[in-house]
Amino acid sequence: MWWMGRQRAPLSGSSTPKVATAAKILFITNVHLAYPDPSFACKLWSVECREGNVVRVAPYIEGEYNPISFARYEIDARGGILLPSLCHSHIHLDKCFILDRCELIFGDFKEAMSVTGSAKARFPLDKEDLLSRGRKLIHESVDCGVTSMRAHVEIDDLVGFSGLDVALHLKEEAQLACHIQIAVFAQEALFSSAGDAEPGSNFRLLAEAVMRDGVDAVGSAPYVEPTIEQAKKNIELIFELASHASLTLVDFHLDYNLDPDSEPLIYEVVKQARKYCPAWKSHGPELFRRHITIGHATRLQLFTPKEWRHLQDAIGDLPITFVGLPNSDMYMQGRSQAGEPLGAPRSTLRVPYLSDKYNIQIAMNVNNVENAFTPQGSADPLALCTFGAAIFQAATKTDIQTLAKSVTITSKVAIGQTNVPLELYPQRGDIADFVILHGTQTLRQAVLNSPYDRTTIRNGIVVAHRRTRRWTAIKELPVSNTVDPISWWWYLLFPVSWPFLLLDNWASGPPKFLIS
Repeated sequence: MWWMGRQRAPLSGSSTPKVATAAKILFITNVHLAYPDPSFACKLWSVECREGNVVRVAPYIEGEYNPISFARYEIDARGGILLPSLCHSHIHLDKCFILDRCELIFGDFKEAMSVTGSAKARFPLDKEDLLSRGRKLIHESVDCGVTSMRAHVEIDDLVGFSGLDVALHLKEEAQLACHIQIAVFAQEALFSSAGDAEPGSNFRLLAEAVMRDGVDAVGSAPYVEPTIEQAKKNIELIFELASHASLTLVDFHLDYNLDPDSEPLIYEVVKQARKYCPAWKSHGPELFRRHITIGHATRLQLFTPKEWRHLQDAIGDLPITFVGLPNSDMYMQGRSQAGEPLGAPRSTLRVPYLSDKYNIQIAMNVNNVENAFTPQGSADPLALCTFGAAIFQAATKTDIQTLAKSVTITSKVAIGQTNVPLELYPQRGDIADFVILHGTQTLRQAVLNSPYDRTTIRNGIVVAHRRTRRWTAIKELPVSNTVDPISWWWYLLFPVSWPFLLLDNWASGPPKFLIS
């Protein structure tokens, strides 16, 4: 193919966030940590960070640190809980906040593709709009506690490079607060028609886009191709393209259906990964710079235990992470079963169950915010945990841990981020990327009823501080400590109560009705 001879210089450590100089010293005091041991989780701690890394975790002692004595910064968490910062492992930067331009009649996938296509046609004509909406998404995400994201930007005949140009600008603009990892993405088919043997102009544009400096990953949605053979060829082309562009982060939006007769394409991904990535393993120092991410995969919900074990064996040591997208999956899938007694099924990957049962690595993420594919929901990944507790019926201690990791640690692994913490509580050497949830003391509360008030910390620097401004018409009234005595006529009507009256009241004086 015409692009095969083009080589891009390897992006050394391209998955590593580039940030401004970290804060010299940061103390986070009076804070709860998400230790699994209750005897540690109930205590208050102090976390000391230097040059953007954790250097000390110790029991909190009031007045231990004096921020005036050194060039340092202290945050008094006032009993809130500290977690690893949140991560968007799958979010669309260019298609956010366009619901007002999409008239929904049926709300199905075909309609969503159509109305979104109409909205996309205007993207190249108004880059200021692209910039404004993308900036809003980033700001809201950082406010929630997000410090890293994989932002999908679509490349095709309709939008050209308009979304990519804006994403590259926003990546530079937000680098202090959030590492934006740009994935150039083919939402539209690479093959123009079912009879085509070679990909069309969409693929040529994608091949050009991956050569741009600042692009970190490449991906596609093979399920939109006209035929299953072309869908498989789509997967091979993306691996081939990534290989020749020196990209080691690949992302597929895959198996987005609930059709038991459809062939799962995950096995084609595994096949091509073995072909193009023979040295990729799920362990070792290169893990976080070589990763394959699978979004949606709702078809896998129909797998039997035997099929799950087969997939587990097929993946083996390949660095593959699935990303469930509950807001979109539940809204889009299962519509043909709306008339059934129980309605549409739970059509999103069961994060706690699959993680525990088959050791399948699954993150959760937002995907879209306010568009035809996902009209509901916010940019807050923690809200997915609360939703997940219901749809997965998962609220045990282990479930809570898994859900929390799915939007923090596992999401960071999914996008190939370096310096990922191993646990939900900070340890010496961890990167100082955190979110403090104020007014929340336990991990269970954080997952099941996450608070609005938060502080976001990236690389040891406070980058966002969100607080509730309260107003209420409710007036708090003092509660009386005295109890009004029983009316005198009650005692006259019921003489049997007189002995109890004497016992209860003579110690503090005779009953009022006996006093003249």
